[in-house]
Amino acid sequence: MFHLIWYILIGLISGLIAKSVMRVHMTIFWTIVLGMIGSIIGGAVTHMFSRPTNERYHPAGLLFSTLGAILILYICYKLKIHFPQVNPF
Repeated sequence: MFHLIWYILIGLISGLIAKSVMRVHMTIFWTIVLGMIGSIIGGAVTHMFSRPTNERYHPAGLLFSTLGAILILYICYKLKIHFPQVNPF
């Protein structure tokens, strides 16, 4: 149970950093989803360069999660895919 809370927290933080870097407005749900998918991509990249000692998938950490989320936002920007936006007051 603690791992799920940890994944949501890291997803939230990396999603917030990525969306503020790319200047995208989206809901908190999509921010968490963006960060979690960025973590999966970042974990896949780090897994290619350094294998974990127990031969299992390891999470990317905050840095590579954020870089993965920025990559996703950049690809979505180039493909003109829009996330649901938050309506300002």
